[in-house]
Formats: sequence, structure tokens, C-alpha cells
Amino acid sequence: MVLKTLLLWLFLCFSYSSYANTCLPNHEGLCDPGVIITEDTQVDITEEDKGTEIVTTTTTTVTTTETTVTNESSGNVLNLPDMAQDWGGEGPASMPTGNACYGLGADRCAQITGSGNTTSNMGVDGMGTTFIQTVDISDLQINNGGEVKYSIEVDKQDAEDRIYLHITGLNGSNQVFNGTDILSETGVASGYQSYNGSFDFGGVLNKLTIEVGGRDINLAIGPLFDDVSVNVFYNVINTIVTQHITSIEEIYYLNIFDPTEIEFIEEVFEYNDINFDDGEIDFTPIEPETDDISYETVELEIQEFEIDFEIDLPEPEIVTVQAETELELELEIEMEMELPEPEVEEISNEQPEEETTETVEETPVKTEEVEQEEVKQEETKETVKEPSAKEKAATKIVKKIDDKARYDDAAQIKTLIVMQILGDTKSFFDTQSIIQDNNINEYLDKSLEDQFGVLFQTAQNQTMEDLINGQY
Repeated sequence: MVLKTLLLWLFLCFSYSSYANTCLPNHEGLCDPGVIITEDTQVDITEEDKGTEIVTTTTTTVTTTETTVTNESSGNVLNLPDMAQDWGGEGPASMPTGNACYGLGADRCAQITGSGNTTSNMGVDGMGTTFIQTVDISDLQINNGGEVKYSIEVDKQDAEDRIYLHITGLNGSNQVFNGTDILSETGVASGYQSYNGSFDFGGVLNKLTIEVGGRDINLAIGPLFDDVSVNVFYNVINTIVTQHITSIEEIYYLNIFDPTEIEFIEEVFEYNDINFDDGEIDFTPIEPETDDISYETVELEIQEFEIDFEIDLPEPEIVTVQAETELELELEIEMEMELPEPEVEEISNEQPEEETTETVEETPVKTEEVEQEEVKQEETKETVKEPSAKEKAATKIVKKIDDKARYDDAAQIKTLIVMQILGDTKSFFDTQSIIQDNNINEYLDKSLEDQFGVLFQTAQNQTMEDLINGQY
């Protein structure tokens, strides 16, 4: 057994989405919500030679992947958003209330009072004081990236001071992202401001460290802040994979069918609609499309073809055929006729006897066969005429009939009508008259004895032995 395997890979990818970015793996930031559909088609062709047949199996596997992308929000992840309590951190700080919070409101706020100039634990330079809070967000199961957004209210009374916000994102102990925004730098008289910003990330995020720091350079009134909000917006991706496998088996038989059987099968497929439903095969005969056939329709068809033949018809030629006789039938039959010997008369003067001999010339006698052959030889010329346009048209119509349909009712009727048209016997199709036999009743009224009376009379007057002897 010879096994030959052909592997054909066809890769077709179709993407349907309502957004530009496709949110590929490790994409940083938010993906636009929508649906991504990809289709992968794989075709495997296996050919197996079994000696008497070749089996070709084509297996088509269509894998459709439907990916739905949505954006979810964590809400504010900070445990102490309104600074009612000190977060803890590096350097000196205070928690004033009332008018000491200036534009931040009468409730408690946080104040940076350190004048140092060092690097914070988060790696930010120009730090004198920090407030730090670490939040575990592993319960959100963020696996496909997103965006961390923040907002903070700041009141900086001394233009020489500075304040910043820093966020570090972690996946366990691995850093996913870190970002620092300088909210108000030294030399800027910002006063009261509300700041907003964001940091993109990709992949898995399960922990955040938020740091607010700065410097009180003149040690007068340090930067104040309150109402800190940190919100994580992340991508949620749901993927549905479906596979549709179609296997088609084609069998090529190697000369094992009788030609008659193959012809029968071809006719079955030619004259039947074949439907496959739930594993069952249904054969529905195909009704032939036939028009009504009549003397008039066939005559009209002949006339149409006849016009074409009349246009191309050449001048008729008279062909003279000289009949040749293969055998020379001029037979002569010699018949010898014996004549009786003449009588010798005695002459009184005693003259010498002269023997009188009469010669009969043999005349050939013509037989009846010879006479008939001579008549045939005289009729040696006959005239062959070119077929007329009507005869050619009729021949063409008959030849147009399909061989497989030549013996069905419609074909035979059409052929018969063509013959009648050529013979100009249209009356053949007229209503047939009925001949009335006036003597049939008289015939039926007679008995066997009336019709065969002589035989009955003879049979009564003769014995069986007489009848038997009468056969000889």
C-alpha cells in the first residue's frame, strides 16, 4: 500500500473591529472596546493508493477566534484618599486643618515641611518630605494592561517650593511601570490647583505604590495637598475559539466498472436531481422540457431550415451513370437438329444415284434469362438528382434528435410527422372515418351448421375409416 500525504496550509485571517488598535499581547494602555474576529483555515490533503482505488481525503479545519475587549474600572484604590490620616513616609510633615489648609477646605489636609534635597525611596530627586501608600489590587485580576489615572488637589502658597506625584506598578516583585509628574516646580506661583494625569502599563498588574513628595525651601508655608484619587482602568479580554472540521473523501476506482454500468450511472446522474439529506440519498427525476409537437410546428421548423438551404443550394446537376455489365450474358445455345434421311427415288433411265444432303444451320436460341438481361443492358442510364432543400431540412431535424431520446414518444412522433410532410400526406393525421360493416349482424346470426353445412353433411355420411382413407 502506497501512502502519499500532501499537506496544504492555507492561512486566511480576517479581522472585524470597530477600533484601530487590535490590543495585541503586551499592549500598553487601554484598548478600544470592541470585537476582534480572526479566522484560520487549514487544509490537509491525504492520498492513499489501495491498488484497486485511490482514496483522496480532504480535511478542512476552520478555526474562528472571537475576542471581545471591554474596559473595567477599579475605582479609587487608596485606603486614605482624603488625608484624614498621615500615610507615613520620609522627612518632616504636618496635618493642618481649617484655615491652615487655605483653598483645600476646612477639613484636614497634608503639608510638606521638609527642606532637604535628597532622592526618595521611589528614586525621585529634590525630595524633602514624602507621603507613601502601597495598595494590593491582585483581586482585580488585571492581566491585559491598562491605564492608571490619578487626581490630586494642591495649594502652594510659596512659589519657591515644589511638589510631585510618583506611582510605581508591580507584578509581584517585578516592576511593570513607574512614572513621576511634577505638579508644581520651583519658581511657579501656582496657588490652588487640581491636577490630573495617567500612566499606561501592559500585562499583569497586582500592586501599586503611590508617593506624594516635595520641598519647603523657605520653611514658611510648605505645599499642601488633599483628596488624592488613584483609579486603575484595565482591559478585560474574553476569547471564544470554535473549530469547524469538514472531511471530504473522494474515491477514484481503477477500471473496475463495466462500461455498461458506468453508462448507466452517468444516465442516473444526468436525468435525476440528487440530494443528500441526513445521510440519505434522494433521487428526483428531471422532467424533460418538451414543447407540444404537431404537424404545424414541425412543418414550420422545416420551412425555417429550408430557407437556409435554398440560399446555399447550388444548381442541380444531372449525373449520368453508365451501368456496366460484369458478366457478358450473351449466351448462345447451339442446338443440333437431326433431320430425317431423304428418300431415294428410282429413275427409270438408270442415272447414278445422287445423295441429296440438306444442311440445317443451327440457330442460337435466346432463353428468357438472356432476354431479361438484354433489357437491363438497355436501361443503362439513370438520372441522380440533388436532394431538395426540404429534404435537407428534414434530414437535419431528424439528426438533431438526441441519441438517448430517439426512441421516446416525442422523438418518434416528430420523426413520423417529418415523413408525412415529405410525403405530402397531411391527411394521415385527419380524423379517421369508421367503416360500417352492414353484414356483420347477418354473419353473427349464422350458426356453425349454417356456415359449415357442407362439412357437417359430409361428416355425417362418412365413417371414420372413410375419412382416414380420404387423406391418401
